[in-house]
Amino acid sequence: MMRGGGNADAGGMDEVARLGNRAGLLNRRSFLVGSAAGFGALGLGGCATTDGILLAEAARVYGPMPDEKFPIPAVDVSKVDPKYYRRTVRYESKEAPGTIIVDPGNFYVYRIEGDGAATRYGANVGRNGFLWSGDAYVGRKSEWATWTPPKEMIRRQPEAAKYARGMPGGLDNPLGARTLHLYQNGAYTLYTVYASSEPESIGTGITSGCVGLLSQDMIHLYARTPVKTKVVVLPA
Repeated sequence: MMRGGGNADAGGMDEVARLGNRAGLLNRRSFLVGSAAGFGALGLGGCATTDGILLAEAARVYGPMPDEKFPIPAVDVSKVDPKYYRRTVRYESKEAPGTIIVDPGNFYVYRIEGDGAATRYGANVGRNGFLWSGDAYVGRKSEWATWTPPKEMIRRQPEAAKYARGMPGGLDNPLGARTLHLYQNGAYTLYTVYASSEPESIGTGITSGCVGLLSQDMIHLYARTPVKTKVVVLPA
């Protein structure tokens, strides 16, 4: 059972959203403020190499994705603390391989790989007052999803009314390139794990309860996560 004072409010969009500057679209971050193999080569015990090599590897893993429906630019990895780069780590768990574990207190998302290992991704999480914990599962998945603000958000933020019928998928859409929609007992919780294009948000609590990964990390996790996958959100 989820607990905490969180309100997913449009899939984790922040309450202080404002109109964006690009093509008249709502600014993505304002709503949010509201190759495991590659990093696995660095070792399960952490990185034992130089910062220069780590940065070069990060630049490769977080490079541009031009073949996407909406081409994704490279991540400015200088804006991400290296401890949040994707990597394979030691992680003992009784959960089955494939299970997703969210650790909001440390801003990590783990995918259990088995044999004491997990793929670890850096994340942004809910801000104070919007944190929650409990078990859920992936009820559905979507690529370049349409985002629709709820009536409650539109009442607070009239500028969101222009998207009452939905904001089409794209680089400015708050849900990003991939979304895992979290369910409990057959009902959509409004919480998601989504793709963020804001590298400076990783390692911070800025959302209304949703969990954001860098787009490249989210695409990596999404491809390995079937519907019905268990998701465990730990207490912060």
